[in-house]
Amino acid sequence: MIWVTWRQHRAQILVTAGFLALLGALLLVSAVEAGRYVAQHAPPGCPGPAAACGDLAVALGRRYDAVYSVFGWMPLVAPALIGAFWGAPLLGREYERGTHRLAWTQSVPVRRWLAVKLSVLGAAVVAGGLALSLMVSLWRPVFREGVDSTFGNIGVFNMVGVEPAVWWLYAFMLGTLAGALFRRTLPAMALVVAGVAVTMLALFQLSDHYAEPARAELSGTVLLDDPDARLVSAAWLEPSGQEVAEPAGSGCPRQVDAGRSGRNTEAWQTCLFGKGYRYVVYHHPASRFWRFQWTEAGILVLASAALGALTVRRTLRRPG
Repeated sequence: MIWVTWRQHRAQILVTAGFLALLGALLLVSAVEAGRYVAQHAPPGCPGPAAACGDLAVALGRRYDAVYSVFGWMPLVAPALIGAFWGAPLLGREYERGTHRLAWTQSVPVRRWLAVKLSVLGAAVVAGGLALSLMVSLWRPVFREGVDSTFGNIGVFNMVGVEPAVWWLYAFMLGTLAGALFRRTLPAMALVVAGVAVTMLALFQLSDHYAEPARAELSGTVLLDDPDARLVSAAWLEPSGQEVAEPAGSGCPRQVDAGRSGRNTEAWQTCLFGKGYRYVVYHHPASRFWRFQWTEAGILVLASAALGALTVRRTLRRPG
């Protein structure tokens, strides 16, 4: 069955391997060239919080805008493609072509056919996701001038650690179930793309509850010392100790800023701090990176197992 699985799915495997190789080459070339650029243009003390380091980060962003664009779409596009071209055709194509009648009437029973296919291909997509994570982890240090947002930026968070592997596995299992339900490849592809997008949005909303947010009271500034923290909410703390979303009756006039200028807002905040107000920020510090990684991985692995079980049950109940 393993040899049959390779014969039937070698196109997806080879195309995915080629895609990872091309992406790796793109990241490698950009990292080497960016490393040379940083070495020539980085002011003393970079990477760091200095304004000059921020200017260097902006220059890198402009110089590698195309690479950043590809990277920005990867957290959503990569799992969707895995689900659409690995998962959806697994059963959808068998039903469309009627080849399941031949495959499932031979010496290999349906249960074993499903077990081998799901386990071998599932392991392959997990390996591909881990390979992607490794490449991104090796590529990102070159572009860490200024603010590093591995944890605070949800797009970057989904591209490092174990996230790509579990997202790819989830998308694959979702596509397989969609193929079993629709018995058509194209509707299954559409469902898996929509399902991955909805799941990603739902987990983003749920992630604030993976742990109790930390509370920080700030005076003189509204910015946390940790630039990689994941913000949950914020409020103003009155001198009386009551938290309010917007101070009322503070005696500090607030005027609308024109264009990108933030002078009026800064003056208003300075006035509030001078009257004894403090700024309260609820956040998840960057030290919770792996806690969030394993929490989300556990959710997606359990969801993948449930989708796989539903696929097996659906297929065994309606094999023909």
